[in-house]
Amino acid sequence: MSSPTAFTGSVPQTYHTYLGPMIFADYARDMTKRLSPRDNQRILELACGTGIVTKEIARSMPPTATLLATDLNEAMLNVARPAVGADPRITWQVVDACTLPYADRSFDAIACQYGLMFFPEKIKAMQEARRVLKPGGQYIFNVWDSLENNPIPFAVHEFLAAQFPANPPQFLAKTPYSYFNLAEIERVVRAGGFTECNIETISFPSSAPTAENAARAWLEGTPLFPALQERGITDPAPIRQTLTKVLAEKFGNAPCRSTMQAIVVAAS
Repeated sequence: MSSPTAFTGSVPQTYHTYLGPMIFADYARDMTKRLSPRDNQRILELACGTGIVTKEIARSMPPTATLLATDLNEAMLNVARPAVGADPRITWQVVDACTLPYADRSFDAIACQYGLMFFPEKIKAMQEARRVLKPGGQYIFNVWDSLENNPIPFAVHEFLAAQFPANPPQFLAKTPYSYFNLAEIERVVRAGGFTECNIETISFPSSAPTAENAARAWLEGTPLFPALQERGITDPAPIRQTLTKVLAEKFGNAPCRSTMQAIVVAAS
């Protein structure tokens, strides 16, 4: 079975090109604004993916700040490095967020965009973030709200369930859109050692230039792609074309537009 963290092969580049502008860019700007990098800060980014947040943080960092961008998948970092560009303030490293290889109190701030849902040991990951954060530092992360509050991926999930009724792909429901219970999020944050936990639900538009772009983003830019291959789909074009029609009917063809909703947490 495909792994929910299987961002490999062609997936990372498709993710960056098609899914990034559609659902991540606005939240990256929001996270960077909340982070508000300052002089001489050492910032850690967890689960940086293809560098969408990394690039925004770098744009807002003063010359004396530094950023260590980390991800579990080397394939994602291979897309991130050229996408962000050369910057002596940025260091890249393959790192498991549940076992951080850094000394206590190493960082002034931590950012993580849509990574926590993928961490298999959430309390341990939170404890690790707390351990490497300096006193008074802040950990800002976000997670998606439920599928029902994110119409386009919800439509993709329902479409695939109808296509494969005996064995529907569960990636969207079980991983990226599965971690939205506010009480549980706060419990994990506090169990990780943080004493302050401010939670906010925010919404942004979700728009792709065309419905086909949106279909490609979800089917081929996420671990749904290996899940389809496991179900015998060797050429994604036919199923993408069918999904394109569904999305165009629900959300428009050019652009394909809806809304998205997420939960942002500031822990300190």
